[in-house]
Parts: sequence; C-alpha cells; structure tokens
Amino acid sequence: MSVDHRLPDVDINVLTINDLKERGSKALPAFVKGAMDLLTILDNEAAFDRYKLRPRTLKDVSSLDTSTTILGTKGAAMNNIPMTLSTYTSKTLEDVIAQGKGNPYMMHICFFKDRRKTLEIVKRAEAAGYKAVVVSCDVAALGLRLNEYRNNFKIPPSVSKVLLSDESGGLPDHGEHLEWDSSLTWEGCIEWLRNHTKMEIWLKGILNPDDVALAIKHGVDGVLISNHGGRQLDGVPATLDALRACVPVAKNKIKLAVDGGIRRGSDIFKAIALGADFCMAGRPPLCKSVDEISTAHLWVLKSDGILSHL
Repeated sequence: MSVDHRLPDVDINVLTINDLKERGSKALPAFVKGAMDLLTILDNEAAFDRYKLRPRTLKDVSSLDTSTTILGTKGAAMNNIPMTLSTYTSKTLEDVIAQGKGNPYMMHICFFKDRRKTLEIVKRAEAAGYKAVVVSCDVAALGLRLNEYRNNFKIPPSVSKVLLSDESGGLPDHGEHLEWDSSLTWEGCIEWLRNHTKMEIWLKGILNPDDVALAIKHGVDGVLISNHGGRQLDGVPATLDALRACVPVAKNKIKLAVDGGIRRGSDIFKAIALGADFCMAGRPPLCKSVDEISTAHLWVLKSDGILSHL
C-alpha cells in the first residue's frame, strides 16, 4: 500500500487540531476553557461524535471541489481564509484587512451603552472594505468563567483595545460607556444598523429556530449558530444540535454558519451535510498563535480531512 497520500511538510508533533490544542492549552488556559461547569464547551465537541458517517461506494470522486462562496466572494486557495475581526482587537481594523489579500472580512461588534462608539467602529469597518458586520447577540451579560478566577486572568496592560480607545476625547478603553447594552431589541439592533451601513448584517449567538425566523423577518443577511464557544451561558445546546434544529427554518431564506467544537475536517463535513453554508473556528487559530506552525499548516490539517471524507 502506498503512503504517498501522507500530508507533505507537516510537523509530526502536530498532526491534528487536538495536538495543537494540547500545546496551546498550556499557554492559554483562559481561552480553552468555558463557563461554569464546562457542560456546553465539552458538548460542542462531543456533538460531532454523535453524528456518524454513512458512506456510499463506487462513486466517481476523481474531481473534487471544496471551494465555496462567502459574502459574495469565491474562496478556493488554501490560504484564502476569510476571518471575523473582534471589537477587542489589539490591532487596527485597517491594518488587519490590509493583510487579507482581498479575502472577505467581517467585523464583529457589540452594542455599547455609548452607541457612538459602536457607530464609529461600523463606519470605520465599512470604509476599510469589510463586507459584513457580525453582532454578538448573546452578551447581555458576561458568562461566569470560573477558570478565569482560578487563574487570576487579566488582559496584560501592554495589550491595548485599539478600537475602544478614544484619543481625541481622552476616554479609556474600558468603563461604563463601553458596557454592553442589555436593553437591545430586534428593532433597536437591526433597524439601527440598516440606517447606518450597507454592509451585510449577521447575528452571532443564535441557537433557537424562533430567532432564526425573526432574523428572516427583519431582513438579516445571515446567522451564526454559536454559543460563544461555551464561554457564555453553560447548559445551552451544542451548536451542531442547534444547527440541525434551525436548518428547516432557514433553508433557502437565510445563510447559516456555525462555530463551536470544530476540530477536524470531518467536523466541517458533518456541519455542511447538516445544512451549514460554512463553518467558523476560533480556538484552533488561537492555539496556533502560541505555536510556531504556520496558518497554512493549520488549514492543511482541516482541508485534508474534508477531502478524505468526500
């Protein structure tokens, strides 16, 4: 039997995302854990194991195409990786998108009590060429992350939240004016955004089919099925289970993406088979950031897993 199919030029110590997670966990304990008793974060990964593959045989698979269209842009090459930039980035949104080589970028936002700051970020993102704004809907209050207490986790003083600082007004990158707006409603969110941007509007943190229906009603462009990586409300459904429940409502009406627990190419395969238009991942790239492997290496691991399942 030939072994020519083995992955080329990979670190034999990092052959799976779990290998990478094991190495990254030692340096990033605050990010690889979740809220409360970790029920949801563990279930996110376990959900993928609950769904089994039922392959067909003697099918022509000599020509496979894993390219897709995201935000109206065709993506195919391994390193053409779209991304969502966090509001809490330590780099300016202009500097980040400049590295994107034309890939579609999305800008994550939270609605702050000071709506002017939210608007400023939206306007800057649109001017810089971001294709969509992604609103976190599950952050009316911060999840209770016990490991952060145990580890005494704090953002180092040397790391600045550059989008939240106000050099002209002298306001810090923290404070009551930047607390999340817990009074936010569908009308107050979607209509306000429609009046201020032409970017696509996506909602992150949706788990309930009824909310998918409301997203459609309010003209939202897409929904990200997410439980914030198990770091917000512990005990909610695994995202793959929530995806399956939401697909019948969304089909042919709104785009669906999913994140949470994706660690293998087969996980992406299962999510798309269950109805997702595409998948997103946060922890694998984060763990990669404390390791010396390249981004290309990271996505070789996942893309090869997808191809092997096709």
